[in-house]
Amino acid sequence: MRRGNLQISAFLPVLPKPSGQEALRASFGAATGIGVCSLLAIWLPHAGTLPLALIAPLGATAVLAFAVPNSPLAQPWSAIMGNILSAMTAVAVLSLHVGPWSPALAVGLAILVMMLARALHPPGGAVALLAALDPGPVLEAGVAFAFVPVGLMTMTLIGAAITFNRLTGRVYPFRQSRPDSSREAAIRLGLPEDELGALLRKFNQSANIGVVDLGRLLAAAEQEAANHRFDGVSCAEIMTRDLVSVRPETSIHQAAKLFRKHRIKSLPVIDTERRFSGIILQADIIDAMARSQFDLRLVGRPRQLTAGQIARPADRGTTVDTPVGQLLNRLAVQGVEIVPVMSGPRLAGIITRSDVIRLLFHGVERRETA
Repeated sequence: MRRGNLQISAFLPVLPKPSGQEALRASFGAATGIGVCSLLAIWLPHAGTLPLALIAPLGATAVLAFAVPNSPLAQPWSAIMGNILSAMTAVAVLSLHVGPWSPALAVGLAILVMMLARALHPPGGAVALLAALDPGPVLEAGVAFAFVPVGLMTMTLIGAAITFNRLTGRVYPFRQSRPDSSREAAIRLGLPEDELGALLRKFNQSANIGVVDLGRLLAAAEQEAANHRFDGVSCAEIMTRDLVSVRPETSIHQAAKLFRKHRIKSLPVIDTERRFSGIILQADIIDAMARSQFDLRLVGRPRQLTAGQIARPADRGTTVDTPVGQLLNRLAVQGVEIVPVMSGPRLAGIITRSDVIRLLFHGVERRETA
């Protein structure tokens, strides 16, 4: 019975239910794109000596470009080059053989050529089949058929898709991987671009999702898991509020005394209005004292250095209502030791790795007693 259920479920819908707004957006966009192509055919019925008209595969291109614009199969290179190369392949096949096997040969070779050119586009197979089913006009036009009407109409449709998607808040063309985005993925996930690409190839998903979007999805999933792990605990609930701090003009000698007296690991540097300007670690005091022994300008004057001079720049802070789970990557992977928690422009507290570890142990104790 279970096997039967699995077999039946394979034929049921697998796409999630779309929002009404997204369905209308895609529908209206495709109608607009095909409408623009229709206007071009009406305004310019001939491009030189060749007839310019709509071709059926443009409907399939419109589905991809307007309904799933993030798909690698829908990108401008895939759409334009895929259709053009498929048309050229069909012309080549028909010039050698016209018969019952020409449709199969045209479609099969078109897929091969598109994949080799990294321009796989499903409507390209339809372009090749359309040409093979009606070879007369195609052979009469020759290779020019690939450019008019196929190439010109496809470029017109893709141009409309770029404009429409951008105006309606969709990213199109595709998010191309850039050095900064690769570094961001590596920081957030610990996985560089080449490893994300290897995952896509391992599961044969390279044609369905790009590396950048995969990184974004994994990072979002990781963030959600972290939020659930801490049950929505906010930074305000675990941050250290009663801070021992110094002013920018405080001498490092006074700062050292505070470290020794309070047994703390860091000193925030704030002004009279509690605006956060930096932080001092014990290592910064030691480094300043050591440098004073080798810098002739500081010999005998280490106490004249101030907290503002040796403080580390204020790291990117967070807010009091931020879920603690969102800080895990910064503290564990990026190597950040202290995260300032801000309430507007003022410092409300700080969170360290120790605070998160205490929260983790608290969660373990609750689960053990439950």
